[in-house]
Amino acid sequence: MKIIDFHAHIYPDKIAQRATDAIGAFYDIDMDRVGSLSNLLKYSERAGVSHCVVHSVATSAQQVERINDFINESVNEHSDRLFGFGTMHQDYENKIEEVDRCLKMGLRGIKLHPDTQMFNVDDERMFEMYDYLQDKAPVLFHCGDYRYDYSHPRRVARICKMFPHLTVIGAHFGGYSVWEEAYEYLKNLDCMLDTSSSSALMEEGMFERMIKAYGADRLLFGTDFPMWDSKEELDRFLSVSLTENEREKILWSNAAKLLKL
Repeated sequence: MKIIDFHAHIYPDKIAQRATDAIGAFYDIDMDRVGSLSNLLKYSERAGVSHCVVHSVATSAQQVERINDFINESVNEHSDRLFGFGTMHQDYENKIEEVDRCLKMGLRGIKLHPDTQMFNVDDERMFEMYDYLQDKAPVLFHCGDYRYDYSHPRRVARICKMFPHLTVIGAHFGGYSVWEEAYEYLKNLDCMLDTSSSSALMEEGMFERMIKAYGADRLLFGTDFPMWDSKEELDRFLSVSLTENEREKILWSNAAKLLKL
């Protein structure tokens, strides 16, 4: 069975441990895996995940081009297994030019993490980029966190309505740690959601309930590696009672359509 992990992070070897530790500190979660490229490939292979969408987050404008080059190089080195999303930062000046460069390199979209980048999803500084990406490529938002307002689902909903031809993917069922609230804002909107950083944290039965509430046509399997073990994430997903067609959509065909495979 072909499986795409749509949400995985990688970092250059020389900073992978430091970056992984920073993630753990931000979420107050023990990190048992280092987010290196080699580790992602190892854990994914062990889990039976055939492909991964990889990305990283620029926490300053100066990091944007360097990160995009790293993601592109990693994907080119493992083109049989990896697809890449670029990054952007709210203070980067030439957003359209850099996004265009990413797409021309073969990166498939843009990933943003408003909580660590400290900007609102519906910040006007990002509107030109959102408009440019309409009918071109998706944007994957980290969404939700009870501690912050930057990526609140209501802000994501506003962007979905303002840019109807923008393919929006809301990570973590559209609202990490505020899943029920996210559902209320996003249930009737034309956006996709990924399953990452949810199954290990939700109360019993909620993971399955959210999958069935949104429906298989809107969901993408994701692990949020290195936060979680790829095999354990897949096992939790496979424990949900779904038809083979529903399972195949979430694990492969929805993602394949977005990636234009």
